[in-house]
Amino acid sequence: MSLPVPNLDDRRFQDFVDDAKRLVQRRCPEWTDHNVSDPGVTLIEAFAAMADQLTYRLNRVPERTYVRFLDLLGVRLFPATPARVPVTFWLSAPQREPVRVPLSTSVATRRTPDVEPLSFTTVRDLAIVPTSLTALRTVSAKGEQTDRTDDLTVGRTVKCFATKPAVDDVLLIGLSDAAPSCAVALRIDCDIEGLGVDPEAPPLRWEAWTAEGWERCALERDETRALNKPGDVVVHLPGGHATSVIAGVRAGWLRARVVEPLAGRPAYTASPTLRKLRAFTIGGTVDAVNAELITGEDLGAAEGVPGQQLTVPRTPVLPTDEPLVLEVADGEAAVEAAGWQEWRQVDDFASSGPDDRHFVLDAARGVVELGPCVRLPDGTVRQYGAVPARGAVIRLRAYRTGGGARGNVSPHTLTVLRSSIPYVARVDNRLAARGGRDAEDVENAKVRGPLQLRGRHRAVTVEDYEQIAAAAAPELARVKCVPGKDSVVRILLVPACGDGTKRRPFEELVPSEESLRRVAAALEERRTLGARVVVEPPAYRGLTVVARLRALPGYNAEAVQGAGLAALYRYYDPVHGGADGRGWPFGRAVQYGEVFAVLQRVPGVDVVEDVRLFPADPVTGARGEPTQRIDIDPCALVFPYEHQVRVTTCED
Repeated sequence: MSLPVPNLDDRRFQDFVDDAKRLVQRRCPEWTDHNVSDPGVTLIEAFAAMADQLTYRLNRVPERTYVRFLDLLGVRLFPATPARVPVTFWLSAPQREPVRVPLSTSVATRRTPDVEPLSFTTVRDLAIVPTSLTALRTVSAKGEQTDRTDDLTVGRTVKCFATKPAVDDVLLIGLSDAAPSCAVALRIDCDIEGLGVDPEAPPLRWEAWTAEGWERCALERDETRALNKPGDVVVHLPGGHATSVIAGVRAGWLRARVVEPLAGRPAYTASPTLRKLRAFTIGGTVDAVNAELITGEDLGAAEGVPGQQLTVPRTPVLPTDEPLVLEVADGEAAVEAAGWQEWRQVDDFASSGPDDRHFVLDAARGVVELGPCVRLPDGTVRQYGAVPARGAVIRLRAYRTGGGARGNVSPHTLTVLRSSIPYVARVDNRLAARGGRDAEDVENAKVRGPLQLRGRHRAVTVEDYEQIAAAAAPELARVKCVPGKDSVVRILLVPACGDGTKRRPFEELVPSEESLRRVAAALEERRTLGARVVVEPPAYRGLTVVARLRALPGYNAEAVQGAGLAALYRYYDPVHGGADGRGWPFGRAVQYGEVFAVLQRVPGVDVVEDVRLFPADPVTGARGEPTQRIDIDPCALVFPYEHQVRVTTCED
């Protein structure tokens, strides 16, 4: 718990008024009219209001002292974190040469009369590599391979799988080169032969070869309806796509594999057939962040004294994987000769000597602090960190600024390309952005300060693990530490994403590899000897609510339905749900009666006529039997999947 803050004067406005009236009765007994209409009482109330403001400011003194105490302990506000999202650059037509999308290419949302556009910049260079078809093979579930390249070349019909396809039958497609992070289109001419499948959920999976083995590809669109009609199949190759040798042929391999159909869905009863197949690259995908990259930012000149503070012009400074670099040049001559010295960012100056080129950054406020000079108890003076010479030019090599929760935009909203790139026709984000969080406020820092002081940067208790993990990855919405058997400590991470008022893709709740790596590295340095730390996302239990409502007279049924769905998604959201709006509690069961309470609070609802709860698979949405209670494991969260609300009116 936080330190208690004393209340120096607990009197308020009415107390001052009552005290003044009692003094009037004692010292001026002839004054008998104490009603609010009396001019004297009006003056008393005016002075009481002024005294109330003074006591309010007086009681703020302990709070200010408490905040300054935390500042002395080194508690700093967490800066905003930028939202991150994969952005696809689509070509106007296939190209013969690679198309380069440079680092910091800017894309944005569309401007509207009420909302300013949000800008995102790419975090690395992207090469959209041209590809073509070089080989085609079929592989049976038993491992028997057949080369179909020549058959396709001379125009023969090729069966993709066995006559009656079995699970793990494979159609292997060899590309002329590896195309990591590219979107490849397969232009297919085929007949309606792959009978029996549901084209909306076919038992077919597209995979690409990487250094780690076969990795699933994201499917952009399938015009062939599961290889049953002519059209294009567009897949997004993973970033690790690489060439490999299969049956003596080196190529960038892509495959279509038959898998088990979903529950209740049919399988292939006959093999699809191909007449023609052409492959080409049509786009590429790269991560973009809701931030702007600033390079070579001039911070001013050094004063030649210890403890100098320099202000970064653009705030907040966003956290990055690598520490920031401060560059110092002794005078204009050194600047012209590119004689920049590199200064390294550190957390504090405790281990810095007088010759160490170190600096500390307060990212939230955008303040760069150089090494201080401290007088020791014996009267000697010690310098922590080097001091630049007077007049030296100081600049930040590169940093990012921006971020915030506004950057968690919905899919297909980043459609404006602000940087002109030849042969790129359009840009789009197929997924929602996630990870954007606003900067920490002082109230949260006041609660976090005692926890940080008690933890002392070592991970022993459950609270220590959670505090260190949250500090290592501020883009996370929730962190849960679960002690296990045999000294195993599980750290469950839930990323910040969306507002929870609509169904979110399950992928949004999977923390990024970057977040997992940062948390694991921070805990590895601070864990107790013998403890084994496992950093992963929590398990999720799917939930589908089916409800029937009756609207009040005069309310639109569609509006009530939308509000009802938003209330259900919000209440059962892993990030924003629960009674306190801080996320559904770990391990808390879903109760039948709670749904009635949630829906009854929706504006326009007269009666909640019927409610049914279904456990659901969080990935496929396959439902179980209706129930009145869904139990959740202690280390799991609920995931709302495809709620359904029907609204009737009095006329109905």
